[in-house]
Amino acid sequence: MKSIFLSLGALSALIGVGMGAFGAHGLKTVISPEMLTVYQTGVTYQMYHALGLIGVALIHRQAPDSKLLHWAGWLMFAGILLFSGSLYALALLNHTWLGMITPFGGVCFLAAWLLIALFATPNIRSSDHNSRYK
Repeated sequence: MKSIFLSLGALSALIGVGMGAFGAHGLKTVISPEMLTVYQTGVTYQMYHALGLIGVALIHRQAPDSKLLHWAGWLMFAGILLFSGSLYALALLNHTWLGMITPFGGVCFLAAWLLIALFATPNIRSSDHNSRYK
């Protein structure tokens, strides 16, 4: 069975490694140290959540009908796009208004991890099949 979350996680990790290498080798002399730190934060969170997506994919194989895991995967991917993407754009374009997008990605990350925690909670997981959040 193929998994969209495994694919998205692997592609996010691939892009994260590329973005990290680009930041380390191509941006050192181009952007300020402060913006390089912002950029690196985007890379770090992208890599953590790419691994999180891969974890969601593996767990989802054991519980393919779980809506909690389904939404956790999509929220994690949205978080990568919004959080890391806005930090990359902020660092590269130096448009400070892009920083207003970043917290929305952070909320997506938090919600994804909460859904995974709810899935892992035995009472909630055992009733997942009867839940409207399934």
